[in-house]
Amino acid sequence: MVKKISKNPFNGTPEQEAKLMAVIEESKHDKSLLMHVMQEAQGIYGYLPFEVQKMIADGMNVPIEKVYGVSTFYAQFSLSPKGEYNFSVCLGTACYVKGAQELIDKLEEVLGIGAKECTPDGKFSLEDCRCIGACGLAPVITVNDEVYGKLEAKDIPGIVAKYQA
Repeated sequence: MVKKISKNPFNGTPEQEAKLMAVIEESKHDKSLLMHVMQEAQGIYGYLPFEVQKMIADGMNVPIEKVYGVSTFYAQFSLSPKGEYNFSVCLGTACYVKGAQELIDKLEEVLGIGAKECTPDGKFSLEDCRCIGACGLAPVITVNDEVYGKLEAKDIPGIVAKYQA
């Protein structure tokens, strides 16, 4: 398997690390607080890159595989940064059969990034998600909290342009 190199190198600050270390210090005595520490870390960094997962694993004295397993099992955790504008494409059944994959393909082309990536300037990110409950509008994307439905690939450049302005 080929691992994709992230377009977004880890850029944590000493202040962020100090905050995380304080959270770990208060929680390291109880391994059942691992998820709490991970939630706090995501609040500090905005996501859980490998470097942060490693700090958590070392500080909590748990295997990195455990931290990674929790971070990939629960949808609340993100392994990649979110852009100022996060494009999320619904891949629920209704959206998928009505062309969601074509929307992803077009967004990747227009934004120049793949799914679960963020543009180098931090302005845009792209992800897929499960059903958002707007099946009557399929296929659907959201940009932050704004919903766009009944889309075709040809609609994507105009939507992106709205956020580039």
